[in-house]
Amino acid sequence: MASETVLIIEDDTAMLRGLKDNFEFEGYRVRTAADGEEGLEAALDGKPDLIILDVMLPKINGYEICRLVRREGIDTPIIMLTAKGQESDIVLGLNLGADDYVTKPFGIRELLARVDAMLRRRRAPEQRVHRFGDFELNVISRRLSRNGTEVELTPKEFSLLEFMIKRAGNALTRHEILRSVWGYSIFVTTRSVDRCVATLRKKIECDPRRPAFIKTIRQIGYRFEMPPQTDGSP
Repeated sequence: MASETVLIIEDDTAMLRGLKDNFEFEGYRVRTAADGEEGLEAALDGKPDLIILDVMLPKINGYEICRLVRREGIDTPIIMLTAKGQESDIVLGLNLGADDYVTKPFGIRELLARVDAMLRRRRAPEQRVHRFGDFELNVISRRLSRNGTEVELTPKEFSLLEFMIKRAGNALTRHEILRSVWGYSIFVTTRSVDRCVATLRKKIECDPRRPAFIKTIRQIGYRFEMPPQTDGSP
């Protein structure tokens, strides 16, 4: 059973109660906050293992909470709850430091699965080898191989693949990828991300037009999907 603490910041009383009951049933310790001010205090002082954060909150909105939490150097995973179809809201939240998002209305099983996957990755020790499909990525030797045969990657392709794999299942905006993989440079744009993704797909996808690993999230960016049968053990 889970033992981590989940902080739920949500001003809808019925939804807050439903989320609390479901997470407690799964074995999580649950803290709740019904407005942004209370939620920010709990996020900064309560040291939760994961935060579920609604965007629209009284007193302090979810974007500001996310920004302030990250400004304090807190890397607690944050899953934002957003209105259905509001891509601009999603992009803003991810760029402010949220790790993933779920759009309302959502299924509780989906949210529980997202939380479980995110916390399992944090529990695991730093992996040296990541396996997906027929591939094996060794972050120490910086080699990608397929069934024992090395696949040649450029340094940027390797860094992009490593970044995505370590955040498998998370929504990644183009700006986040650009900032983390390319760094701050006036000579690159988000088009550089798309070009690198395209060349990487040609090397790891059976059909780059129907990718199995690097999925496009419309108007947002990308998500790396690990095959369910892969345990990712080093």
